[in-house]
Amino acid sequence: MASIRAFTNARVCTRGKETSRDFYVNLHTGYIVSKPYEDPMSVVDLQNYVVAPAYQELQINGCLGGHFTTFEDSRSYVSHLEIVSRHLVSKGVGAFYVTLPTMSADLYQKILPHLKPQAFAGGADLLGAHCEGPWLNPLKKGVHDASLMQIPAESSVRSTYGDDGALFSLKMVTLAPELGNSQELIPRLTQRGIVVALGHTAADYDTGMRALTVGATMLTHVYNAMNAFSHKSPGVTGLVSSRVAPYFSVIADGIHLHPAALTMAFRADRERCVLISNAIELVGLPDGIYPRSAKVPYPRRKSMNKVTIEGTDTFVGSCTTVEECVRNLKTWSGCSLAEAVRCASENVACLMNDRERGVIEEGRKADFVVLNDEGEVQQTWLRGEKLYETARMSYSHALDDYQMQLMLLEQQNKKRLMLAREEHEARGGEGR
Repeated sequence: MASIRAFTNARVCTRGKETSRDFYVNLHTGYIVSKPYEDPMSVVDLQNYVVAPAYQELQINGCLGGHFTTFEDSRSYVSHLEIVSRHLVSKGVGAFYVTLPTMSADLYQKILPHLKPQAFAGGADLLGAHCEGPWLNPLKKGVHDASLMQIPAESSVRSTYGDDGALFSLKMVTLAPELGNSQELIPRLTQRGIVVALGHTAADYDTGMRALTVGATMLTHVYNAMNAFSHKSPGVTGLVSSRVAPYFSVIADGIHLHPAALTMAFRADRERCVLISNAIELVGLPDGIYPRSAKVPYPRRKSMNKVTIEGTDTFVGSCTTVEECVRNLKTWSGCSLAEAVRCASENVACLMNDRERGVIEEGRKADFVVLNDEGEVQQTWLRGEKLYETARMSYSHALDDYQMQLMLLEQQNKKRLMLAREEHEARGGEGR
């Protein structure tokens, strides 16, 4: 019999709803399977906690002090990815896509081959790269380097990103649909299996709609780096409620978006709302002042999840996590925890055509996160193995184990006493 582990007493989040049920994992494959005919090898009691598919981080620019555009050599770059993957597990993330902003073609071609889908021991899986550029509108550059932005009519996919080895890593591209030849570039990308998103754009609603009809399926950090929404000129933000219904990502950090704007987008289409952190490289580091970087040539101050240029109020970036975004969406919109976690797991998997993750069901990887009712990560399990646990829950389990040992010891003592009494009575009977 295969090594089957049963997970019981769980409130499982599936498609925006919570259901009390058990599930089973084949530990040889790491996939969820149907209930076995024989008793499972082991049983894990999840103590009525909420269980959701492990989160997928679609847009992260850096972590633990390293920006993903910084490349010194192959060994150190991959080593940092491995460190990041283990850190992300502690935040409930089971898989992630590295985001590369606008940069030179040489740097794209140097870095992309290192971002091919791969698994790291004890960490989240790397699923590939999301290139946010270089085909963006300089008028909506944000923190991108406008001098490196290109026009699709004057460049190509291969001349920008590289050969097949680099393109194998590329899973998503964000571009501005109003640039010359963007509408022709979109189907060329989608034919390669690359998801196309619209972002950093000054396009109007109709231009955005044309991009959707030729293959774009996503809006990157809706509201941000695009024309402001108005009742007469909705811009690409208005596509959220269009008949074509694209997916759209939102940054629920309280900095990029007002809670009311976030709630409006979420309620427009809960099945296509995607939570992203868009975190910069200071995420995971303590608050304080940090030196200038290649992207920001000024000292930076990190205060909680907000980073500014030291001595000013100039916003540099956010250090939020997907876990925090889930909790914020739940609080601000009033949705259920099951609806919120869907935006960080199932919706991402659907957007990226990932049929191995995102849902706790038979045939999918046993990648899931255990949450309390507030949405705080208690445990992270990948392929049916526990990779992370909070100290509080570890103590709770240790206490449960201790109490179980006491109960077993008490039962054993009772049995010994009973046997001793029976033996004593038997000997007394012989003496008479």
